[in-house]
Amino acid sequence: MPTFQHEKPKRDTLNLRIQPELRGLIDRAAELSGKNRTTFVLDAARCAAQNALLDRTVLAVSPEAYAEFLTRLDAQPHPNDRLLRSLQTAAPWEK
Repeated sequence: MPTFQHEKPKRDTLNLRIQPELRGLIDRAAELSGKNRTTFVLDAARCAAQNALLDRTVLAVSPEAYAEFLTRLDAQPHPNDRLLRSLQTAAPWEK
């Protein structure tokens, strides 16, 4: 009977040249975040990459759906009990 070994996912290396001042800044921020430098930089890079892609996401909708969307944006809001209660409740920092 064959034995199966679990292989670790392949990982690539990303080498960067960085000014000492910027490395120090990143190290301080990583430490305050409770992360090591690699995790901190990868988290920040992942977030920036996702935001860059999301900023350029195009939603294709029919002309009718877009017209309905614009109509709803332009319409006066209809207050409801939950909204009115929320507007009348003091914010936690105001108490």
